[in-house]
Amino acid sequence: MPDALKLQYIVAGDDFTLAGTASSEVKKLLRQLGASPDVIRKVAISMYEGEINMVIHANGGVIDVEISPEHVAMVLTDQGPGIPDIEAAMREGFSTAPDTVRSLGFGAGMGLPNMKKYSDSLEIDSVVGVGTTIRMTVDMK
Repeated sequence: MPDALKLQYIVAGDDFTLAGTASSEVKKLLRQLGASPDVIRKVAISMYEGEINMVIHANGGVIDVEISPEHVAMVLTDQGPGIPDIEAAMREGFSTAPDTVRSLGFGAGMGLPNMKKYSDSLEIDSVVGVGTTIRMTVDMK
């Protein structure tokens, strides 16, 4: 594996047909690089949840991924509405997704809780009216 592999993905807002593309590509790449199944699962789940949140809530954004021998680092950045109450948003089942999104099977309020559960570190910086940046890492172990 190279010292560090850097990737960037543009996530389209409100496009559920493309949602999950970035996390699927990273999952495939990690498999090719010989990462453990546990690492692949954790990265795929945490990144997918963030990607879906960008589609649902933020009109898209950018995901920067760095894969190194030590960890997979993911930085998700958007210019969405921001998260007014991060503590509430971290509770399982809390959701601000509209009914139209829920009718598609999304918006169950598990996005941020799953991102925390499946990453080894999670930082959320959010400013209402400006956007959100989420930093996650999964250790290669």
